[in-house]
Amino acid sequence: MEKKLVISPSPHIHDSVTTRRLMRDVIIALIPALGVSVYFFGINALSVTLVSIGVCVCFEWVLQKYVLKIQPAVSDMSAALTGLLLAMNLPSGIPLYIVAIGAAFAIGVAKISFGGLGSNLFNPAIAGRIFLLISFPAAMTSWPSPSAGFFATDAETGATPLGIMAHGLADGLSPQQIMADHGFSYFQMLFGQIGGSFGEVSALALLLGFAYLLIRKVITWHIPVTVFLTVAVFTGIFWLIDPSKNPDPLFHLLTGGLMLGAIFMATDYVTSPMLKKGAVIYAAGIGLLTCVIRKWGSFPEGISFAILIMNAAVPLINMYVKPKRFGEK
Repeated sequence: MEKKLVISPSPHIHDSVTTRRLMRDVIIALIPALGVSVYFFGINALSVTLVSIGVCVCFEWVLQKYVLKIQPAVSDMSAALTGLLLAMNLPSGIPLYIVAIGAAFAIGVAKISFGGLGSNLFNPAIAGRIFLLISFPAAMTSWPSPSAGFFATDAETGATPLGIMAHGLADGLSPQQIMADHGFSYFQMLFGQIGGSFGEVSALALLLGFAYLLIRKVITWHIPVTVFLTVAVFTGIFWLIDPSKNPDPLFHLLTGGLMLGAIFMATDYVTSPMLKKGAVIYAAGIGLLTCVIRKWGSFPEGISFAILIMNAAVPLINMYVKPKRFGEK
């Protein structure tokens, strides 16, 4: 029998844990946040989720079978997870054809064109979101208000807390005035009754998912906690210097897609460093870039761009932190 030498991307660690089990655990960890989203945003959130997952799974199957000419591997649930994460980064009222375009881009361009699972340089869900943000900026920044009712198809739209805060600060208002004028509270940010993409509205639900992933040992604490600490320190410095012009660190931690990105997308095995030292460097870079974009950038949110930029830096980080060969001086 002819034997073939199979060469594949690192890491080369054999374990009984399968890709399917890992993907399933991440999907389970996202269920609390998805449930809160459906409760507040209704059938629209459910429709966006189903379309995104459906297109991702079907498009990957077609590309693998008819373009790459390989056995489709959609049963590993990685395409379904990509679809779920992409959906949770979108407004609940976004037209479904735009969702389908983003899902096709995430699978076809950000994943399959690099060789499929294990070879992609960028997180597919993040790449799909940024592609849609650039291509359909109006649709991607129309945020329905929560609690419109489960069967409501038309909902009042408005800015996210980060957007409102950015505009208010530009008008010379203090963070305290802005929060009071718009009725923002940390309770709302924690439990989900704020505007935004429907996967980011409940910090508590995301933290429950984080705890589940830690218990199941799907991820380690290094990347999420380092991102949180970096954001807290950076924003805390500016808040201490002038609290009348800078929101406090807790506001930054509980708003926007910071928790969704840090817990569920920055920790992607393929696009994050292999070693813990590298993971800390990578996560600190994400936290720092997020703060820089939020404070000085054109967009009020920065986590997606920060993750994509640091994805590109991962090969360099891995090269920098790799251990010396045995016997090398």
